[in-house]
Amino acid sequence: MHELFKKRRSVRDFQEKEITDFQIKQILTAAMVAPSGRHACPWEFILVKDPKTKDKLSKLRRYGRFIKDAPIAIVIVGKEKESNLWVQDCSLAAGHIYLEATNQGLGTCWVNIKDSKTDDGKDAEQAVKEILGIPDDLRVLCIMPIGHPRGEVQPHTEEEYRDEIVHREKW
Repeated sequence: MHELFKKRRSVRDFQEKEITDFQIKQILTAAMVAPSGRHACPWEFILVKDPKTKDKLSKLRRYGRFIKDAPIAIVIVGKEKESNLWVQDCSLAAGHIYLEATNQGLGTCWVNIKDSKTDDGKDAEQAVKEILGIPDDLRVLCIMPIGHPRGEVQPHTEEEYRDEIVHREKW
């Protein structure tokens, strides 16, 4: 297994250290070359650096409180009208964001928005749309806060392979 896959972990605690525009461009380029059904590429990305906006986003869901502490958050927006595979395609783009962030020594963690509720029971996707001015015909998949991990991140190991969940030829 490639070392990059071993190093990829969900990171929720970040240093107060900026990320360069070059790093962000490399991360977004990785996302934009992700596989896409019929090459529809039904994604758009919102870069959020403003502390007040990150704070608003972090208060929507308790599992996303760490958004406010990251230097940047990338919101992955899907164009549902352009592809019935927008969820799969945007998820692949998010996976590429995970891997390129890891490649750069950065960390991130998926904060789910689609089909989620805010802590006060409202539709999380609608709340994000209101905060960021996203048009109604677009969908919000997730938010990926990115930053330099605080502390050492333990890599995965080859021992995590579990043969008992692998089925050969049939169930």
